Amino acid sequence: MDIRRMVISDYSEIYDLWMSCKGMGLNNIDDSKNGIDIFLKRNPETCFVAVEQEKIIGVIMAGNDGRRGYIYHTAVMPTHRNQGIATKLVDSATKALFDLGIAKVALVVFDKNKTGNAFWEKQGFTVRNDLVYRNKSLKDMDRIDT
Repeated sequence: MDIRRMVISDYSEIYDLWMSCKGMGLNNIDDSKNGIDIFLKRNPETCFVAVEQEKIIGVIMAGNDGRRGYIYHTAVMPTHRNQGIATKLVDSATKALFDLGIAKVALVVFDKNKTGNAFWEKQGFTVRNDLVYRNKSLKDMDRIDT
């Protein structure tokens, strides 16, 4: 198994991988091929795939805002879990972020995703009970006032 940087030509295979993972939260804008292409252009050094026999078996997307790193859509094919693949992907992404000068990384996991939460806890990620996660969709905005 090899870990390499993710490229947009991996999209179809990665999307199929995401679809094979129960509970994966995707949306039609950010997770479209165009949305992922934009993300990869902004974060070319921090997104990785695990490849075995020329087939993608794992993926992690990570990016940063110059201050903090963020991890998105980490997944390993259900048939390849519990082999250390996700840990190797996390190590690759966090090292890449660290090499860019990022000292702290965050992620969001669905509360009901017990397996995912257990994995991230084993990776040293802690729960922040003092925060409320909020978001707002801007897809329907015609313009933003400045």
